[in-house]
Amino acid sequence: MAATDYKFEGWLGYDADSANGNMRWGEFEPKVWEETDVDIKISHCGICGSDLHTLRSGWGATLYPCCVGHEIVGRVVRVGNQVTHLKLGDRVGVGAQADSCQGRLGDCEACASGMENYCPKRRVDTYNSKHLNGSKSYGGYATYYRGPAHFVIKIPDAIPSHEAAPMLCAGVTTYTPLRFHGAGPGKKVGVIGLGGLGHFAVMWAKALGSDSVTVVSRSSSKKADAMKLGATDFIATGEEPNWEKKHASTLDIIISTVSNSDMPLMKYLSLLRLDGTFVQVGAPDDGLPTIGQFPLIMKRLKITGSMIGSPGDIREMLQLAVEKGVRPWVEVVPMREANRGIVEMERGVPRYRFALANEVEGQGKL
Repeated sequence: MAATDYKFEGWLGYDADSANGNMRWGEFEPKVWEETDVDIKISHCGICGSDLHTLRSGWGATLYPCCVGHEIVGRVVRVGNQVTHLKLGDRVGVGAQADSCQGRLGDCEACASGMENYCPKRRVDTYNSKHLNGSKSYGGYATYYRGPAHFVIKIPDAIPSHEAAPMLCAGVTTYTPLRFHGAGPGKKVGVIGLGGLGHFAVMWAKALGSDSVTVVSRSSSKKADAMKLGATDFIATGEEPNWEKKHASTLDIIISTVSNSDMPLMKYLSLLRLDGTFVQVGAPDDGLPTIGQFPLIMKRLKITGSMIGSPGDIREMLQLAVEKGVRPWVEVVPMREANRGIVEMERGVPRYRFALANEVEGQGKL
């Protein structure tokens, strides 16, 4: 299929009000083609909280018009002549990163070490960013995607497309810090917030063999879900008096998925044991609360963060999902209803992830 046989069309945000369900369908100009690229006909794209932050310019000025979506799954329909690991028809995925310098701007220790997601020179996001050739990047709330093949990953046959999509951002965002900080036998893991990211964190901690998984949430409304996902304990902070004292020094690793600047951070830190690690992966628009020094000093705690995952991390995660039967809880929403999807995502409706689906050819139009 030649490039001129199809159009790049998608849901475009033109201003901050687009985050309120006011994206408009339209055509856009994709990345200028290079022989290291592939084109993907999109079948599914997950809805991520990052999409909402970007649409409303919550993390900085957005490059409007913007087509969000960085949990993309589909079939390869065009392959550059310098691409060797992909072929026409392959079912593939793209996560939150579209490119990095990969040594093209001089030596880069991160890229050379397979940590492209930490490239300090040129990390290109899948949308709302600029490619090294100057082209603007557009995401997956669309019919087609074009981007560098290095960041395009084959999806294992055992994983359905609508389940693979949210793994490409929400999944790897929680998998990578758990693996890096040693989640597994002998470790007790805490997960703050049971949403799109949190439900993955519970499943990954269990799949990695952690001794126990404790979910921390404001109410007990999601306790039954947490237990079905593999949690062994549940703390409802709004219902259990003195919860931070009752559960003090019980966890080795905490993954915080919440994007809330008034979270009770110091109480969360009290849950950690000596040499415990608190990993923040949620990114509130207005930053984190003030941190007191004494819990850090008295228990030698570490507060850190984690940034999505590299192509290698994604492949490793997908393989673990196949081996351990990790199945995210995903509701499919027609691509034509993307505006409804983002509004309901903001309201916390999905349990626990939405994936937009393009309609099958001949079965209707967007």
